[in-house]
Amino acid sequence: MDNQENRNLESAIFAGGCFWCTEAVFQRLNGVVEVISGYTGGAIKNPAYREICTGRTGHAEAIQIKYDATKVSFVELLEVFFATHDPTTLNRQGNDLGDQYRSEIFYTSLDQKREAEEFIALLEREKVFTNPIVTAVSEAKPFYIAEQEHQNYYNDHSNQPYCQFIIDPKIKKLNKHFSNKLNTAT
Repeated sequence: MDNQENRNLESAIFAGGCFWCTEAVFQRLNGVVEVISGYTGGAIKNPAYREICTGRTGHAEAIQIKYDATKVSFVELLEVFFATHDPTTLNRQGNDLGDQYRSEIFYTSLDQKREAEEFIALLEREKVFTNPIVTAVSEAKPFYIAEQEHQNYYNDHSNQPYCQFIIDPKIKKLNKHFSNKLNTAT
């Protein structure tokens, strides 16, 4: 990517359970240039996966998305985010339990904060989910890149049982409901 393209990119940070799942979903969207798995929102610097797994650092497994806002908007990213995880379970996604699996949007601008809060209010008003949304909207904190073995996980390990049983259904849902937003090159 050249410097001109790089200057036009925006950043979004989402925590929606296991970062392998959210990474796999957002890598497939048109306009998303890069997805990095990592940790944010916690109390210590440079945490490692083994520390995150204890649930004592305060970090969430999260993804940092670099995207071209001329091709995909932040609101469109929010649509996909809320459609591909359960924003109504506190500190849990399926069998993954602990605050490291919480649902949280870490905004990188006041516009993102406003758009996220308005989007959640719309979902609540429209009663899209049976239970109340517990997704937090917080200012972005330092983002720590996860270890290399957590990057591009689904694409490298799609034959593993976790990927087949947990991530494949999310990808199928993405393909069904957001086919017009998918990157046709992948």
